[in-house]
Amino acid sequence: MVEPQWLNEEEKRAWHAFVAAGSLVNRRLDQQLKDDVGITHLQYEILVRLEAAQDREMRMSGLADALLNSKSGLTYQITQLEKAGLVTRRSCTSDVRAVYAVLTDAGRRMLERAAPDHVALVRKLLIDVLTPQQLATVADGLGEVVRRIQDGEPGAAR
Repeated sequence: MVEPQWLNEEEKRAWHAFVAAGSLVNRRLDQQLKDDVGITHLQYEILVRLEAAQDREMRMSGLADALLNSKSGLTYQITQLEKAGLVTRRSCTSDVRAVYAVLTDAGRRMLERAAPDHVALVRKLLIDVLTPQQLATVADGLGEVVRRIQDGEPGAAR
């Protein structure tokens, strides 16, 4: 068995800050969206992805991949959004296995209501806290982490 390379103090400080900041930011964003418009942060992200997609629809498997979510977890979320009238599902005429999530007009209006306060809170919690250089460093560093994990590079966690 290979002896683990334990984290030094600076590495621990970075890791703990990353975990704490991620949890706290997500918790605050989730609470704000629930209080303001009655949806979760994940549900908001689903609506955002659908709004940006061609014809305001995405294949469920592609949407799950884009959100880094399981297909079963996405199915649950889509069911909740469908009950609220914010999305619908449609079958694909050329592939019976494919199901698409489609943003409804009500879903689009929900985004229009939710987005201003959501973006303001994102700015307050993260964007405006960091200098432009820190923001670029965070984006570059975390972007590299995502790239390595998604590409399945050796040494990257899966």
